[in-house]
Amino acid sequence: MPYHEFYLDDFQPRTHYLPLWEHIRKTGQSALAAKAHEAHLALQAEGVTFTVYDDDAGVERVWPFDLIPRIITAAEWSSIEEGLKQRTRALNLFLSDLYHDRRVVKDGVVPPDLVLEGKDYLPELSGIDPPRAIYTHIGGIDLIRDESGRYLVLEDNLRTPSGVSYMIENRVIERHVLPEFFAQYRVRRVEHYPALLLQALRSLSPRLPNEAEVVLLTPGPYNSAYFEHTFLAKEMGVELVEGRDLVAVDDVIYMKTTKGLRQVDVVYRRIDDAFLDPSCFRSDSVLGVAGIIDAWRAGNVAIANAPGAGIADDKAVYPFVPDIIRYYLGERPILENVPTYQMVRPDERAFVLDNLKTMVVKEVSGSGGHGMLMGPTSTPALRAEFASKIEANPRNYIAQPVVGLSRHVCYLDGELESRHIDLRPFVIYGEGIEVVPGGLTRVALTKGSLVVNSSQGGGSKDTWVLA
Repeated sequence: MPYHEFYLDDFQPRTHYLPLWEHIRKTGQSALAAKAHEAHLALQAEGVTFTVYDDDAGVERVWPFDLIPRIITAAEWSSIEEGLKQRTRALNLFLSDLYHDRRVVKDGVVPPDLVLEGKDYLPELSGIDPPRAIYTHIGGIDLIRDESGRYLVLEDNLRTPSGVSYMIENRVIERHVLPEFFAQYRVRRVEHYPALLLQALRSLSPRLPNEAEVVLLTPGPYNSAYFEHTFLAKEMGVELVEGRDLVAVDDVIYMKTTKGLRQVDVVYRRIDDAFLDPSCFRSDSVLGVAGIIDAWRAGNVAIANAPGAGIADDKAVYPFVPDIIRYYLGERPILENVPTYQMVRPDERAFVLDNLKTMVVKEVSGSGGHGMLMGPTSTPALRAEFASKIEANPRNYIAQPVVGLSRHVCYLDGELESRHIDLRPFVIYGEGIEVVPGGLTRVALTKGSLVVNSSQGGGSKDTWVLA
């Protein structure tokens, strides 16, 4: 039975939800209906949207938001925070090692083929020393809770993790439409994320931090996360640029302005490695900046997250992260992984192929719920298709047993109903490691569904960490 975060087994609210529950009970659900409508109108007026590429009805949707907040106690958060810092520190050391000495491979902690065959491992970047030796400046590490309520890491997102703008907008909207909820609790803030991020980015500058010119590099308005790009650039007070707005001259990056070229010190990039530098990666890319990798190699510009960081969140590397933590830090992992089968191992592959109906199969480079088989709801034809794909390219897949994501009360169509949720906290690595107290709680709005991604019918709710 999935863990219920709001209710105890006897359907009484957990202790930290009692003040909230009493308030809802006294005011009645009809008040929630008016508040839900007000929240939707506010999100619409603010232009808080997300993009669905494969919907013929239109691509822009108002961000789906549920009124009932998720509440995490201070004691629970303390453990989560320490686990996220530990994981971030270890994965950063792993990346630094991979692009320098490769001790982790030589010592047999991670199989060499697993790294060398990963599409996100970029050997041409070997030997580059990024500022402060940091590769993972911004991390979005997805957590779930198993049947016992234990927090587990579902996956690491260390390339261009998204969702932080929605975390902040959820809080702004919740404070606006339901200030009475906050009167019952002492909730730690999340709205300071842009200030933390800007401070971390400036700390990477090859010039003095207070002189740093920081830009946010976006693929443009047709990207699904463009709202977030514009939101963060505005909140940080930095320029939002596209590749055509930047130019490399003598291994220095400049921004084109009406007054001439202005030197850029830090590029917060929101485009994939393959499109970042047409002179180094895809020559047909019109999104990136020719010469930016040479400028990075010369130490004249910082790039966040560092190119090549994607190999650390490759789902085929994921099963080895507990070993990576022990190897580099000499510590027991605070946050465990979801049990994972590696398709490159013949015995595990055979077991998964015999039990596809009870498995979740994922492409190692897939995201957004795409490239995934949900065994219990799949058809025989789809399972046969995935079996063929696994046999043809085992390195490209992992499998996990279905974990019943924890559930939470949501206000949907005038009723309080339970839906499955996960959590994406955000970690910033600059002068130190900061974990924003909360994160983006994603909700599978479809009854019985375990898919929380907004592009496939998911929504979100505000996440409260108690002081």
